[in-house]
Amino acid sequence: MTYPILYSFRRCPYAMRARMALYVSGLRCELREVVLRDKPAQMLVLSPKATVPVLQLLDGRVIEESLEIMHFALDHNDPHGWLSADPVETKMLIDQNDLIFKNHLDGYKYSARYENVDPLKEREKAEKILMQLNSRIDKYGFLCGPQASLVDYAIFPFVRQFAYVDMNWFKNSPYPALVKWLHDFLESDIFLRVMKKYEQWHDGDEVIYFRE
Repeated sequence: MTYPILYSFRRCPYAMRARMALYVSGLRCELREVVLRDKPAQMLVLSPKATVPVLQLLDGRVIEESLEIMHFALDHNDPHGWLSADPVETKMLIDQNDLIFKNHLDGYKYSARYENVDPLKEREKAEKILMQLNSRIDKYGFLCGPQASLVDYAIFPFVRQFAYVDMNWFKNSPYPALVKWLHDFLESDIFLRVMKKYEQWHDGDEVIYFRE
């Protein structure tokens, strides 16, 4: 093991934000792309909770929470100042996203998986948060100030997932600042690079390095 090993899944929003932080920090990792219905035994041994991302470090430590991976990477190197935003506001917005918005997103996108869940009502509930995000972006430029920070990159993948449920509705929603913010992130070099497609990893495959 020469470099840390990152188990990831391209479309998972938690894995996306971890990859973006690792990419911008310049940390080189061995990338193992996971298929969620066929998770590798090596990952399950490291992290029995069986969710991505999982980062195995050279000293044997395992980081299995996306935000912890983001902080680990940015503590190593933060060339764009992602950690410069107010930590209290950052935590408040990320907690709101992860603990509240994500539930409404799941009800909106995956309503068929649940009983008595109306996707449009879930969208309405989520809009209260979208409205707040839109106001902050309209006021500051980004969620916590005039430049993008950790909070923007941590929340963006979930807004992306929400928007793609009905992109026509989202683009015509009364949140123009948020719509532009999402568009700019979707077109950003960082996002496009971390969204490169890889084949499912199998033991014995040639090593693929994330951040060549």
